[in-house]
Amino acid sequence: MSEPSPMSSNDTPAEEAAAVGQGDRAMSIDVVSIFPEYLAGLQLSLIGKAVERGQLGLNVHDLRDFTFDRHNTVDDSPYGGGAGMVMKAEPWALALEHILAGRPAGEAKPTLIVPSPAGEVFDQRIAEDLASRQHLVFACGRYEGIDQRVIDWAGERFELRPMSIGDYVLNGGEVASMVMIEAISRLIPGVIGNPESLTEESHEDGLLEYPIFTKPASWRGRDVPEILLSGNHAAIARWRRDRRLEKTAEVRPDLLARLTDLSGEDLAALERFESERGTVTE
Repeated sequence: MSEPSPMSSNDTPAEEAAAVGQGDRAMSIDVVSIFPEYLAGLQLSLIGKAVERGQLGLNVHDLRDFTFDRHNTVDDSPYGGGAGMVMKAEPWALALEHILAGRPAGEAKPTLIVPSPAGEVFDQRIAEDLASRQHLVFACGRYEGIDQRVIDWAGERFELRPMSIGDYVLNGGEVASMVMIEAISRLIPGVIGNPESLTEESHEDGLLEYPIFTKPASWRGRDVPEILLSGNHAAIARWRRDRRLEKTAEVRPDLLARLTDLSGEDLAALERFESERGTVTE
């Protein structure tokens, strides 16, 4: 059986705890896939740096390492007939047992995330919840999916979370896992250099982000809004809030419908946008 992918921090859990300091163990993420090289992008940018600093433990496991036949078979035809192939239960059970065997004594059940179009829809709130976990495991299925028996078996040993990133179908769980890992990891304290940037992002408080600009102030006949050059921080904050409300109302009105804490100024701004939009369409 080969070692986990080189993108791993290669530290033991105890060494990770020492790296993070103050008695807090770094979050540990394990990913199981038949295409471990697919996950190489996680070595880049902020997540790769977080692994190097010991803020995050990341190990990628090749499911074929947990097979014992000459062809490293991980799939077979479905009972009852039908198109495609189904991933076999035993390699998955062995891979997950291997991960469980390596966890520290006393650790709570790891959270097993199984990307699936039939799962709970992943969003920013779920990302925030999962960012508080100690140990996440991602099971990247392929073909028609994973034998349901091992999913049920895993549910007795993990906190099981089938998860969808949208109403469409992918070839496998690797891309979805990378999306979720990036969304979750960037919420771990210290991974993002300026934590204030997290509070101003789209979806963080239920609204989409305001438009952003940088130098020069005038570019090809297009100018930065004057208010952003005014130095009036209160007015700038209101302008940004209004643009967020306007964008959300235009693109994702479903998000607005969920908000219960809009201020009087917010409601007045939304009424103004609706009136202006009605005038344009008449």
